[in-house]
Amino acid sequence: MTASTSTNGRLVPPVDEAVDHILGPTDSEIALVEFGSYDCPYCRAANERIAALRDEFGDQMRYVWRHRPIPGSDLALRAAEVAERAAERGKFWEAHVELMTRSPALTDDDLRAVAARFQIEHEPPSADDAEERRALEHVERDIASARASDVRVTPTFYINGRKYLGLWDSSEFTNALLGTLGHRVREAALDFARWAPSAGILLLLATIISVVLTNSALGPGFQSFWEIPLGLRFGDWSVALPLIRWVNEGLLSIFFLVVGLEIKREFTVGHLSDRRSAALPVAAAIGGMAVPALLYYLVIPSGPWAHGWGVPMATDTAFAVAIIIMMGSRVPVELRIFLTAATIVDDIGAIVVVAFFYSEALQPTYLILAAAIVVVLVVMNRLGVYRVTLYLLLGVVLWAALFAGGLHATLAGVLLALVIPTRDPPNYRALAAQADAILIAESQRSEEVLHRGPSEAAMNALDRIHERLESPADRLLRNVSMRSNYVVLPVFALANAGVVVNVEVLRGHGQLMLAVILGLVVGKPLGMVAASVLAARLGIATKSDTFSWGQVAGAGALSGIGFTMSLFIASEAFPRASDFAATKIAVFAASGLAAAIGSIVLWRTGREVAAPARETEAAREACTVLEEPVAEPA
Repeated sequence: MTASTSTNGRLVPPVDEAVDHILGPTDSEIALVEFGSYDCPYCRAANERIAALRDEFGDQMRYVWRHRPIPGSDLALRAAEVAERAAERGKFWEAHVELMTRSPALTDDDLRAVAARFQIEHEPPSADDAEERRALEHVERDIASARASDVRVTPTFYINGRKYLGLWDSSEFTNALLGTLGHRVREAALDFARWAPSAGILLLLATIISVVLTNSALGPGFQSFWEIPLGLRFGDWSVALPLIRWVNEGLLSIFFLVVGLEIKREFTVGHLSDRRSAALPVAAAIGGMAVPALLYYLVIPSGPWAHGWGVPMATDTAFAVAIIIMMGSRVPVELRIFLTAATIVDDIGAIVVVAFFYSEALQPTYLILAAAIVVVLVVMNRLGVYRVTLYLLLGVVLWAALFAGGLHATLAGVLLALVIPTRDPPNYRALAAQADAILIAESQRSEEVLHRGPSEAAMNALDRIHERLESPADRLLRNVSMRSNYVVLPVFALANAGVVVNVEVLRGHGQLMLAVILGLVVGKPLGMVAASVLAARLGIATKSDTFSWGQVAGAGALSGIGFTMSLFIASEAFPRASDFAATKIAVFAASGLAAAIGSIVLWRTGREVAAPARETEAAREACTVLEEPVAEPA
């Protein structure tokens, strides 16, 4: 029996009237499928919820049960077999209800009693027992379906063939079954967010909207909107900035916080935690920053534009990674990891460049205050303070101190990321066992007189277990990264990408535009490949055998997409509107050209990888051995 891996939250295979156990009209508009286990306490609790839903929806809903016995539980497997043998007698649902409701927790005595009621031999039957063989085949078919559908825990529900990821003991479950407008909008948004290239697509859409609005009749009003002054006052301290500066120095600090957290994760527990693994993308990032800056300097060695050497240094991670993901099997996963790591290091380098080379006159008093805040944050980290809120509050103060001190305030995001604590990975099995013990103990007290819910001690213990599941850094990254990708960067693009496209903008800026385009399109791949080859030849780094140097060149070409950070640095380097406008056009042109060149190179060099990849996938699909995980909680 084979199973294919589901990657889109779909039920594999779909409901089959000839095979599945279905309760309710087969033509009903709602199909609810549950993967469950008879000795799973959560499935037994969900059974009451299913009964209530059947009462509520009636003939609108059909309910389907598929077996997914808890791995390693002999009792669960034997219970599933008993249910299937009862199905041979046309009594599946009677046996199902008995197994679910006979006692608070399924025991071997319960199983014997249910088997006796339906005249099923409880002891292992002979090898030639046809009924037993058919029962086992059905259970194995359901287990294979659970694997193919990526079912990790029980119960897992599918609504009309789609995995339900919300709570099943709340009104949210009913909304999902009804397919309310709010639920459909939420699911569509989550689907889009789960699609890997979505961040790059949204960024591109925001850019197009900004350019179109700027060149329309609404252009003057659209540009004036970003110049609206907004101010803050705290006692004697006050600040008033145009809206666009709040975006570029305030809102973009969230993006830099995410970048800092990502690079910290990569260097601590990720792909850069090993020195030799980290060396290749780090070397590539350094070369990819140094050579474009050098080429820019060779074209513009002096004058009012000389300060723009940082513009071609940066890579837009969202666009580059989106394109490489859309190449599919032509690009090995290891090359995606290499490019992602290199662009993250590149972002850190760009942030450092902005902080120290594109800042205003320094104010020592405020910088001393900023340094003191960093010291406090480091001490909090060393003392094991894990309250993220405390770090965020001090981060806001740090941002204000850096802004007043003359350094670019977005540096606060990176500094904050470096001091937010990480912890060793948790022992999930031990935590699950502790949580189970607490929940079971509390459920046994649920029928006590004047007892309305879990005790305070139990809630505190569950809170501590929840906090241990993730380090503060991981929790913050999980909660903030999506806001950065889907709010911060699109707003930044709306505010900065607008440019009036006409000949006047281009006149007199040919040298500036050439320097930017040359740095991004030529300097980026040249620097990345040269630095990577040098690091490998010197023995500092090793290149994975899964990708070729030609594919490294393709990834280097994609790194010439310098959109977000290039525009940000340009806004700091060129205060004159005409210079900034010409630079934006050059960045757009270079990014489009780099994307095209990188895609063509990867497409051509990927041919040698695509065929073996397909053969490997075919071999994987043909594999008939289905292995269970070692152990996992219900």
